[in-house]
Amino acid sequence: MFRIKTNDTVMVMTGKDKGKTGQVIELDLKHDRVKVRGVAIVIRHVKAKREGEASAIKKEEGYIHISNVMPVAPSTGKPTRVKIKLAENGQKERIATSTNEVF
Repeated sequence: MFRIKTNDTVMVMTGKDKGKTGQVIELDLKHDRVKVRGVAIVIRHVKAKREGEASAIKKEEGYIHISNVMPVAPSTGKPTRVKIKLAENGQKERIATSTNEVF
């Protein structure tokens, strides 16, 4: 079980976007990468494929390494570490270490 899932709010801890927060859009578990809304914006030049289509310059989010982000605790809004604990019903739970609340 990973400590970060899609739709989690995370804060970027290192890199050019350090300090920014955003929602996880996509996970690439094979390469340990994550896409965060509004972070690591890359510019792509898209060429028209068919007649009638227009070429464009698109800005979209790029991948960053999963170790460069930390989940944000819902109650405090600060980044926190996450521990995984086995619940009474046998399922795993993600718990914020700073506030001991379940994600």
